Amino acid sequence: FLGNRFKNNNIIWLNGGDTFGNQYIEVWNALGASIHAETPQLLQTFHPRGRQQSSDWFHTASWLDFNMFQSGHRTYDQDDSEKGFGEDNWRYVTVDYHLEPTKPTLDGEPSYEGIPQGLHDTLQPLWNENDVRRYAYWSVFAGAAGFTYGHSAIMQFYTEKDGEGAYGNKMDWQVALQAAGAGQMQYLKQLMLSYTYMSRVPDEDLVVTQGERYNYLAATRGADYVMIYTYTGRTIEVHMGKIEGNQVDALWYNPKDGSKLSIGTFKNEGIQVFDPPGEIHEGNDWVLLLESA
Repeated sequence: FLGNRFKNNNIIWLNGGDTFGNQYIEVWNALGASIHAETPQLLQTFHPRGRQQSSDWFHTASWLDFNMFQSGHRTYDQDDSEKGFGEDNWRYVTVDYHLEPTKPTLDGEPSYEGIPQGLHDTLQPLWNENDVRRYAYWSVFAGAAGFTYGHSAIMQFYTEKDGEGAYGNKMDWQVALQAAGAGQMQYLKQLMLSYTYMSRVPDEDLVVTQGERYNYLAATRGADYVMIYTYTGRTIEVHMGKIEGNQVDALWYNPKDGSKLSIGTFKNEGIQVFDPPGEIHEGNDWVLLLESA
C-alpha cells in the first residue's frame, strides 16, 4: 500500500525510523523489499538508533540503496556504545567506505544544533554551530555522500503555545531557521561542488600527524586538489606530491562564511607546514586548500 501510494512522489524512504535493526529484522526486510518492489526508482535506507549504522545489518540487502548512520547526540565521555566512536563520526564513514558492494553513506542524525549534549539532561551545554560544522566536515571529508543538519527547535516545530518544549527547547522554530549553523552548511556544499566531485577520495596519509578527538585532521583529495580540515586551528604538516604538478597554490577556506585567504605558492614535494590564522581553540576551524598551480 505505501509503495503504491507514493510511487509517483520524489521521496527518500527511511526504513526503521530510529530503531534497532537486529530487533524485528524480518519486519524491516519485509518493508524494505516490498517498498522497493513498488518504487524501485526511489532511494531507500535504514535509520538506526544512536551510534549504530544501517550496514550493521542490511548492507547487502537488495532494497538498501545507501547506508545511514546515527552518530547521535552524546559527547566522548557520555558514549557507552559498543563501537565507542564517541564524537568521531568520521569513523562510521570509514567503516562503510571499505565495505563491498560499494554504497554511499552519510550521517543521518548527528548532534543537532541547540539540543543538550547527551540529549536528555537539559542542564548540559547545548550543541552549537561549531559542533555541527565539525561533524559535517569530518564526515564528508572521510568520504560521506552528504550530511544531515538538524536543529532542536525545527525538529519539533516548536512555538510558544506548545508550552514546554522537548529537550528543554525554548526557541521558536521559525527563529531557528536563521541559526548560525544552519546558515553555514551552504559553504560546505559550495566547497565540495567547486571541485571535481566524483573522483574525490579520503586520504589520511596526506597529514604527518593526524591527531585525536578535536585535534583530528580530516583530509581528502582529487587529482589536482587537496582539502584538509582542522577544527581547532592547529598546525598542519602535509605530505606533498600526492596531486598533480610541481607547485601548488595554497589557500585557507573559512567554513563560517565561505571566504578564502591566499597563503602562497609552494613546491609540491617533501613536507610543508601550514599554520592557520588565529589561536588554537575549539571552533577556530579552517580548511587548507592546495591546488595544482
